Parts: sequence; structure tokens; C-alpha cells
Amino acid sequence: MDEQDRIITSHLLEADADVELSLRPRFLAEYIGQDQVKENLKIFIEAAKLRNEALDHVLLYGPPGLGKTTLSTIIANELGVNVRTTSGPAIERAGDLAAILTNLQQGDVLFIDEIHRLNRTVEEVLYPAMEDYCLDIIIGKGPSARSVRLDLPKFTLVGATTRAGKLSAPLRDRFGVVSRLEYYKVDELAYIITRAADILDVHIVEAAAKEIALRSRGTPRIANRLLKRVRDFAQVHGDGMITEGLAKEALERLHVDQLGLDQIDHKLLLSIVEHFQGGPVGVDTIAAMIGEESDTVEDVYEPYLMQIGFLQRTPRGRMVTPSVYKHFSLDPPENS
Repeated sequence: MDEQDRIITSHLLEADADVELSLRPRFLAEYIGQDQVKENLKIFIEAAKLRNEALDHVLLYGPPGLGKTTLSTIIANELGVNVRTTSGPAIERAGDLAAILTNLQQGDVLFIDEIHRLNRTVEEVLYPAMEDYCLDIIIGKGPSARSVRLDLPKFTLVGATTRAGKLSAPLRDRFGVVSRLEYYKVDELAYIITRAADILDVHIVEAAAKEIALRSRGTPRIANRLLKRVRDFAQVHGDGMITEGLAKEALERLHVDQLGLDQIDHKLLLSIVEHFQGGPVGVDTIAAMIGEESDTVEDVYEPYLMQIGFLQRTPRGRMVTPSVYKHFSLDPPENS
């Protein structure tokens, strides 16, 4: 199954873009969850405003769908400056980055999503821009080439990444504020769902919001996507009100179970149980059984299963835990 076809994918889908933008909070006071990150940012932003300085460069890392892009916009709004948004893969040449940097105004926020995917040539240009607020460019070629240093306005770079380990040490060390975003608690997600329903002009009962939250894999983006799909069921098969019973029925028809697992998760776990007595089994074998690439299994499917304690990585391969047998009402093997 293509990751773009999974309703519980934490990656941004094209269909999400417009609605998600309208649901995003604009200031820290409206932002739910990530309390430690939020409180620290509030202090750093207030201090920068009191000193009339640009905020230190900020690195936000963690799984997709937790609000890194939203926080970058909030930082700009709290500072009262503009935000320029781009991504690592979009900046192909040093000249592309130079064009962006020279168009920034004093104090502006430059948000680079997937910053770990910047190529090394672009990174080399970024170092002096972050540290000294200047840009070194080469004019001409051969013996007549000369270096020119351009001064840049003091700006704040907000970098976002799902793979902090992929960042080079020189780039990572230039961020003054480094914050990790964690998965959300059920109560926080239920509040986010209730707020989103209010914005979408949908009536939802508290128990229904909690039911959707339970199946949202700790991720606001998934919670909002499930809310939109459940809203469709409420409008067609109900009276527009999202009740607990309707939410459960809709989510079951969407093949999202009580823990937020979908058909591909079930297939992966049950393949290990039925064909390998719970493991251990190599990732390449798992990938072949479910018809996916090994990298996709490791990067997309396994992290959440490990997060909820359903899968273990061992030196000999992957193994399911006793929780899997309990979830599927199966008898564990006698030697377990």
C-alpha cells in the first residue's frame, strides 16, 4: 500500500493542505500540548523582544505531524515578523539559498522543513549566514574570480526534521534552541479535535472526540484527518452530530482499530505471528511478505509499532510482544 493511501499516515497529504491550514493555531496561547517546548519558546521569544534582537536559531525535531511547521508560524507571529517557508530538497543550489537570504527583512523567520536533506554545498553557504549574518559569494571564474561578502539582516532560522541524527554536527551546533516534539496524550488530542470540529462547524460529543483521539496515533494531523472522514459519515448516515457510536462505526469502516492500527499494520504483525511463531524474523523477509521495501518498513511502519510496545528489534530480527497476542485475541506460543 502506498503511504499516500493510508488514512493514518502522519505525512501531509495533498488533500489535507487547505483544511489543515485553517485549523492551525496562530499563537502560543492557542497551541495545545508540547508544554515544555511551548513554555521555553515563550521565554526565549519574550527575551528576544525585550532586547530588540532576533531570536536564536531554532531546531525542531520529532515524528511527522506533531506541529513543527505550525510552531514556525507561531514563532513569527509572536515576534511580529514575516515568515518565509521552504524545504531542504527545494534548495538545490547555493544560489537558491542566497536568493532567499537576501530577500529577508530584519528579524524575519526563515523556516526550512526537512533541513536534514540540504546538500553539503548549500550547508557551507548557510554556516556564515547563521553565525555571522553574512553571505560569501564568488564572482567570476578562474584566476579572475573573487570573493564578495554581503551583509544580511539578522534573521531567525527555524529548521524542522524528522531525522535529527542525519544533520551534520556543524549545522546542528549552530542552533541556539533545540526542541524535541513528543507524541500527544489522548486528552490533548481530544481537545484539538473538539477545537477543530468547532472551526469546521461540526457538532461532536466529548466521548466521540476521545474515541477519535484514541485512534490517532498520538498525532494531531491524523486526528484532524480522521475527524474530517468521520464528519462525512455523520452528514450522510446521521444528522450531522458526531456521537460516540457513529465515530466507532465510521472508524471501523475506515479499518482503523482502537489503537490506530490499519490493515497494513495488521498484516505485518499477523505475518510474524502466523508464519514465524512471533519471530525473530529479518526485516527483508517482512518486507517481502507485505509487499513493501525494507526502508519503508523500517521508517514508516515499525516506529509506531515499537512506540506502543508491539514490536521489538533484536540482533536476530524482529519479534512481536505478548501485547500483540492479547490485541488480536490469540493464544501465545507455548515456548513464549
